[in-house]
Amino acid sequence: MQSEPKASLVGEEYEVEVGPVAHGGHCIARTAEGQVLFVRHALPGERVVARVTEGEEGARFLRADAVRVLDASKDRVEAPCPFAGPGKCGGCDWQHAAPGAQRRLKADVITEQLARLAGLTPEEAGWDGTVEPAPGDKVARGEVPAWRTRVQYAVDEQGRPGLRRHRSHEVEPIDHCLIAAPGVTELGVEKREWPQIATVEAIAATGSSDRQVVLTPRPGARLPIVELDRPVSVLRVSESRGRERTRLVHRVHGRPFVRERAAGRTWRVGEGGFWQVHAKAADVLVEAVMQGLMPRKGEMALDLYCGVGLFAGAIAERVGERGAVLGIESNKRAVEDARHNLQDLERVRVEHGKVEQVLPRTGITEADLIVLDPPRAGAGKETVTRLAALGARRIAYVACDPAALARDLKYFREAGYAPRRTRAFDLFPVTHHVECVAILEPAAKGA
Repeated sequence: MQSEPKASLVGEEYEVEVGPVAHGGHCIARTAEGQVLFVRHALPGERVVARVTEGEEGARFLRADAVRVLDASKDRVEAPCPFAGPGKCGGCDWQHAAPGAQRRLKADVITEQLARLAGLTPEEAGWDGTVEPAPGDKVARGEVPAWRTRVQYAVDEQGRPGLRRHRSHEVEPIDHCLIAAPGVTELGVEKREWPQIATVEAIAATGSSDRQVVLTPRPGARLPIVELDRPVSVLRVSESRGRERTRLVHRVHGRPFVRERAAGRTWRVGEGGFWQVHAKAADVLVEAVMQGLMPRKGEMALDLYCGVGLFAGAIAERVGERGAVLGIESNKRAVEDARHNLQDLERVRVEHGKVEQVLPRTGITEADLIVLDPPRAGAGKETVTRLAALGARRIAYVACDPAALARDLKYFREAGYAPRRTRAFDLFPVTHHVECVAILEPAAKGA
């Protein structure tokens, strides 16, 4: 016998007291009946009217937007972006929070994730509890920095560029993204229409004049002639027609890569190769990792999930000719770029494949230093256990998700490593995302 479908609560409104921030860009509240609400566009301590956007009777939690603020937090500002707010663009989570408040919210999330998933206090993680702004990102109350050097615009059925609404495929047309870096804005993507195009990714390299757009046409559509406000290279994305669909990238005109500048070197980054989105992020993270690892001449190091070789290059220059660095990366194009970028460093080798598959095949049984910058899901217990067995004197873990970091720190602790210093950086201003760097050492060293 089939059970009765549960009634949707979408559109229902509740007057609630807003509780603490939670991981994901929302705060926690409860209805009078005790049902949990994840409320966006609210701040801790506020009283708001929350309108349900997802959920049904009896659900473990509901998602909601704060559509009216009855008692505002002192940290609330009027969102500077006209496209931010309930039902609009989902790209920014904290347009309504003052800059300092945004960093405090992120710090609260990191603290909660460390405690819940790793069983660590900030002190035990070697963290001072602050989220550091990137150089040049301190802005006045009610302003946002223009930091994002790579923006992927969705295109609606009328050919208008925009950004996706929160947890939706629907497009919010926009004429200016406030967090887009000047090099992206000056291309003029937002000023023109894109008939028959599904997405337009605009890239403005840091440290060079390279500009690039990556176009994904709608199925069966032809590519339009691209005329933008600045010289730009153009790539086109298509899918293979085989049993397993793969993303194919074709050069239309211009270079198939952009040249980024960081850590005193120039880096070739092709489409699909990972590069930090914030203009200052690469330098900030290299400095944090090098300060934490303190590489010595002659040491052997691993750079895992190495992308186009950023950390491998920085380490190689410090370990010198008697040292060695092995990078491992799963993206084939990124491996090609890494080998090109590091070709002048003879003691660097970059292998293609997944870390958990390639590392056992290398036969490496020990290393002095390890840096890992895994994808959002983290490295996982099996990989962490294998890394700990290599006996590195220091490990640098670069994390774009505090939950994944906390889970992996727990696995490292079980395998005999403890964090000695952790730093957090606001490299995604106005969003809920935050970057962390944890430096680990064998736990016995601090005993």
